[in-house]
Amino acid sequence: MVKKYIEIKKDNLVVASQVEIADNPISRMIGLMFSKNLGERDGLLISPCNSIHTFFMRYELDIVFLSRDNKIVKIIRKMKPWRMTWMYFRAAKVLEMMGGTLPAEVEAGDELNINV
Repeated sequence: MVKKYIEIKKDNLVVASQVEIADNPISRMIGLMFSKNLGERDGLLISPCNSIHTFFMRYELDIVFLSRDNKIVKIIRKMKPWRMTWMYFRAAKVLEMMGGTLPAEVEAGDELNINV
């Protein structure tokens, strides 16, 4: 699998600079399960997606649910392993980051710039 990395910004604030894209059935299904950490990446952008779980995870995640036009629908900070989220029907993609790394300035309703 070829890894594609993107940068995500809120205005001039870089939210994440090395985000991997999971946009095929296998990469979306595996996600971050069984990983010890994120490695060289800041996060994983799963698309399409409107609900996640943290089964088989070893660390907390900051979760950002995004609409098709990259507006933040919901944020869950420091989600513990072995949990599930609700389905957010307005969400089309999910950004997963290491717990505690999502800047405090990022809030629901913000629009993120995703640079491929």
